[in-house]
Amino acid sequence: MIAFASVAFLLLVAAVAIVLWPLLKRSNSAVVARELSNLDIHRDQFSELDKDLEAGTLGADRYEQAKNELERRVLDETSAPAEPPRPATPGKAMPIVLAVFIPLTAVLLYLYLGNLQGLVALPHPAADMSSITADQFRDMTAKLAARMQQNPGDAEGWKILGRAYRAMEQFGEANNAYRKAVELRPQDAELLADYAESLALAAGRSLAGEPTRLLDRALKLEPRNTKVLTLSGSAAFERKDYRAAIGYWETVIKQPGIGGELAQALQKGVDQSRARLTGKPVAVAAAGKERVTGTVNLDGALTGKVNPDDTVFVFARAAAGPRMPLAIVKIKVADLPYKFAFDDSMAMMPEMKLSKFADVVIGARVSKSGGAKPMAGDLEGNSDRINPGRTGVRVTIDRAVAGP
Repeated sequence: MIAFASVAFLLLVAAVAIVLWPLLKRSNSAVVARELSNLDIHRDQFSELDKDLEAGTLGADRYEQAKNELERRVLDETSAPAEPPRPATPGKAMPIVLAVFIPLTAVLLYLYLGNLQGLVALPHPAADMSSITADQFRDMTAKLAARMQQNPGDAEGWKILGRAYRAMEQFGEANNAYRKAVELRPQDAELLADYAESLALAAGRSLAGEPTRLLDRALKLEPRNTKVLTLSGSAAFERKDYRAAIGYWETVIKQPGIGGELAQALQKGVDQSRARLTGKPVAVAAAGKERVTGTVNLDGALTGKVNPDDTVFVFARAAAGPRMPLAIVKIKVADLPYKFAFDDSMAMMPEMKLSKFADVVIGARVSKSGGAKPMAGDLEGNSDRINPGRTGVRVTIDRAVAGP
């Protein structure tokens, strides 16, 4: 408040000075300006007399008489006391009136039109994103997508759009957005990791191929980036390069400030990698009360519509709320019937865990394209709404997907 008042006062002083300076200067210089103008006129008259004498149109006697008369007039004007200019009194009054009128008017207008509460208002709290509905989120995403068409050079905008599409499981659109962001910021290691993760989600959480190449690029840019190292370890574990996986994950665990659930999950991965290298079983910690187990089967009537190598996604998602899977595994039709077990350690995001939702649904889908996005012709099945902690859940793939 004090800072605003000080700045406003200085601006008012500057405005008043700009307005009054010409008025004050004019009142003091009015007499001098008029005297200078009279001298210029007399000088011109002397010059005309000289020209008439040279031209012969004015005799010597008449020339001397006119010259003496002009000199006497100049002497009278310069020796007489200067008459105060008539506008002197109003010229002094006007600056005084303006000096009072301008600041007073500015203050009164602000009191009438301004917002005094804005001078002392506290910063607005951050918007509560949890109150945004799915429809509102989709509408916001559509508006952002439209804006990006008008401003395609905004890398941060493409990154945010990619995250929004990923949250809605529109992985194709998410990958397009991330690709454009990476084209604009190819040296951003975190962005490369986001793009790799999005590609992996679209491929059923597989980091093989392009995601791994993106992570390799990111590692060269930031060798100690936590997210890049974590995903690189997962990619190494997936291709059964357990020594590399241990190296990546232990690098993260040893970093200052790393702890909690991330450290526990990475240590679990390290232990599993060592068990794979040595052939010794690793002790598995008991899952929490959120653990869901069961079996996925294929309806016998659909056997002729699938191939043994067709991809099957088995997943858990919230019964109400975000459609993004809380946990997911990728298998083949040949693996059916498949016994699944989901718990918080399989969460795709820290804030998206089974234990955070009262009701969940277990689903399974045969993807003819191999992609995570549902397509017409895929086959699917879902469980009823269940509480986390249930065992013996049965899911039967028994119907075709009508469309995306």
